[in-house]
This record gives sequence, structure tokens and C-alpha cells, in this order.
Amino acid sequence: MEYLAGIDLGSTSLKAIIYDLQGNAVSSASRPTERFNPHTEHPDWAIWKPEQIWGGVCESLKEAVGQIDDPASIKGVAVTGMGMDGVPIDRDGNWLYPFISWHCPRTEPQHKWWTENIGAERQFEIGGNQIWVFNTALRLLWMAENEPEILAKTDKWLLIEDFVNFMLCGQHGTDHSMASTTLLFDQRKRVWSDELIEKSGIDRRLLCDPKPSGTPLGKVHAKAAEATGLAEGTPIVLGGHDYCCGTLPVGAFEPGVVLDVTGTWEIVVTALDEPVLTPDVRQMGIPVHSHVASPDLWSIMAAAVAADMLEWYRGQYGLEKEQSAENDWSDLMKLAEASPPGANGVMFLPHMSGSHCPVVDHQSMGAFVGLRNIASKGDMLRAIIEGLDYQFVQIVEGLEKSLDVKPERFVAIGGATKNEFWMQNKADMIGKPIETPEIEEPTPLGAAILAGIGVGLYRDVRDAYEKVYKPGKVYEPNLDLTKKYRRWFKTFEGIYPSLKDLNAQLRDLQAD
Repeated sequence: MEYLAGIDLGSTSLKAIIYDLQGNAVSSASRPTERFNPHTEHPDWAIWKPEQIWGGVCESLKEAVGQIDDPASIKGVAVTGMGMDGVPIDRDGNWLYPFISWHCPRTEPQHKWWTENIGAERQFEIGGNQIWVFNTALRLLWMAENEPEILAKTDKWLLIEDFVNFMLCGQHGTDHSMASTTLLFDQRKRVWSDELIEKSGIDRRLLCDPKPSGTPLGKVHAKAAEATGLAEGTPIVLGGHDYCCGTLPVGAFEPGVVLDVTGTWEIVVTALDEPVLTPDVRQMGIPVHSHVASPDLWSIMAAAVAADMLEWYRGQYGLEKEQSAENDWSDLMKLAEASPPGANGVMFLPHMSGSHCPVVDHQSMGAFVGLRNIASKGDMLRAIIEGLDYQFVQIVEGLEKSLDVKPERFVAIGGATKNEFWMQNKADMIGKPIETPEIEEPTPLGAAILAGIGVGLYRDVRDAYEKVYKPGKVYEPNLDLTKKYRRWFKTFEGIYPSLKDLNAQLRDLQAD
């Protein structure tokens, strides 16, 4: 048998999963990702310790590899995970400072400087980035201002996936999708931007050469083999950003296929055959990054808070605490399903954590409207689900208008796919079928696919997709309901502008 390994560096866990060439997981293991705050004077700062990241990867790999007969049957390894976070290393490969976590707000001053001196418009025109406080370049500026001695000793700044690759094979490198998260990458030329590097003053020598995902990087050296259980000489292949790797097993690398990942956040992903770096796209809060599937593709990621609001409702208005969480959710969904479509006139604006896409307004707040004394728990819960699905429709329509995306197929993954009522409502709302494939861990599988391409076990992503895709349930829309939802959608779209000024007044009252 021949196997491939995908390593997934997430904010909560470090996973190692070994797959056969049909995408079946034959072994897996994980360790928690531990976030630390060693600075008592800065209680909101957050770091990842390099030794904990590498140690967790080693333990996960050793356990997963130990479950198969022959480590040499693993023909390739690739890493995926979160973007942005990086670590400085010296010429001897020693790390000099912890990863500054994406949770950490310490680079607010650098964020302000970048916005004022480079500007949101120019940044998007070159790099396709929204300027976020946790972008890599801002961490480098912070190091230059606050830890110049450390930066002077730094040979390379390694993004978190690149760090694990380096520890495995001793080679420096990054892929286009990860380079896209730094604020320093030119999306059209697929190289580091001379303009952004010059304006920021960042030393180009700190950056690894960017290459396409699926490019072989090196081979597992003896020390890493001993630590991980992998066979010495196992090929290490460049993987990529987590959300992008997750598109490969479900076919969402082809224009027209839309991937909907719904959990705490809802992330809508699709592929483009050219970088659309226009003001309309920037104003939707959407980054345009290089895709892992091909050097000829780009990806967009539209994100908005989703299931977090259902968790809030359950925490405040759920059933008795002694009931199991599973039963609690099951009974709550029965209440929602008992409410008719339209929730007896109740609507919900899902802005409890602000609005992120397609309207960018972090000051916006959530709201129930249409409440009367006949409103039930079920009406309110259904209104939340419908509000989240109206938001999904807004995102998709925004992609259609701003990016000329023509959705032909919707594929859903994530925790929400276990909620059949929610999935059916989403299909009814969008008016098209939604597929929920039987793939529980698409992100590390996407990394394994890239490893397989790098070592020649798959011709390309299409070949891999045809081998690993596992169809699941398809939710067909009730088109009569779709017509009703389209009428109600116009009313929903009026809620945010109607409440915008009122929300600003409420925030002023809270500040008093």
C-alpha cells in the first residue's frame, strides 16, 4: 500500500492524518495547540511556543505513523494550517522569538501606520489583502521597533507551516497561498512586491522564495525521522493555507463551484481564473489570494460569524443544563422546525459580533425585529437560522456582482452539515442544491493531495479529486419556498441600513 500524510496546524489542535490514495484515513492523531500569554503587563497578548508546535507535531506524527505497518509506505508529506503567524530563526536553525498569535493585538500601531502610509486601496491593488492587525508584515515591523537585536540575528522569518517543513527537512520555502497572507506578495506577478517591501522597509532576505503548492521542498532528515517516526528520506512537499487546501477534496478549485464551510464562522470560498483586485471586492471585506490548486488560479474567502450566534441562543435560552448537549440541540432544532418559514414575521440581523461581509461594519449590532407577544422560542431560533442564511445569500450575490462569479454547484462542509434542518433551509434560501460530501477532514486531506501531486501519485488536482471524492446527502431546494424567501429577503436587506444610525447612538450611550 502507498500512503500520504497531511499535517494540519490549527488554532485548537495539531493533527497528523495518513490517507490511502482513495482519500480514506487509515490512521490519525492530534495534540492540542496551546496558546500562551507570558506578559503579565499585557494580558491581551498571545503567542504560540515553537517548541510546543513542533513537539505536538512530532507526537501526532509518531502516533499516527505507529498505526501503520511500514513508515516507508508514506510516500509524501505536506503541511497546511493557519496563515500569517511566523517565527524568526537564525542561521543555525534556532528560533529566536515565539510566534505572535493571530489573536494578539500588539501590532495596532503598525496597522495604523500601514493603513496611513500604504493605504487600503493600494494594498488591495497589489496584494489582494484586507489589512488586518495580525498580518505578517506588521509583526515584522513590530519586531524591528521593539526587538531590533533579535531581528538583526534573524536569517529567515518562517510562517508556521514553513517552520514545520524546515524542522522536517531543513529547507526554507513557502507557497503562494501562504505568501499571500503577509501583505508583501504581488498577486499578479506571484513574487514579493518591490513596492511594498521598499515602502515598509522590511528586509527582503528574511523572506523565503515563494513557489506553487505541490512543489517538492526536501526530504525528512535523520533527526526528524527519529522524532516523528517518519522514514528518513520521505519527501516533504509544499502545502498551503488551510481554507484553500479544504477545497481540493470537494472540487471547489473549479470556477463555478462554491464551498461553504459553516461552523463558528461561515466561510464561502470559490476559485477565480484571474485576480480581481477592484474597489468593489475590497469593500466587501474579501481577500483575493493565490490558490493551492494551480498557479493559474486565485481564491476568494468571504467570512461572517455564523454558528456562534446559535451557541449564544442555546446558552441563554436552551433547555435544562443536565440534558446532554446533543439532546439539547436536537430538541431546539425541533422547536425551530415547528415554526413556519418566515418565523411568524420575526427576523434576525446576525451582527452580534459586527458585520464582516458583504457589509464591513464592525460597529453594527445584532437585532430581532418583528417581535410580537405571539413569538415563541422556536420563532426566534428559526429567525436566527434564516438570518444567517439571508447573510449567506447576500455574500453569494455580492460575489456574483463584484467578481462575476457564476455559482453552478454548492458544496458544504463543517459542523453545520450535521444539522439537516439548517442545510435544507439554506438550500431553500439559495434556490439550488447543496451537497454535503462524506469527508470529515477535508483540510489535511487537501494537504495530502498536494503531497501526492508533488511525488507523482496524482497527475493534478482533478485526478486526485476524482479518486478521493465521496458523495453524501444532497439537499434539493423547495422552489416554492425559494420564491417566498426572495420576497422576504428584500425586507431583510432593509434592516441593517434602518438600524445603522440607531446602533451608533447605542454605542455612544454605552461609552458614557
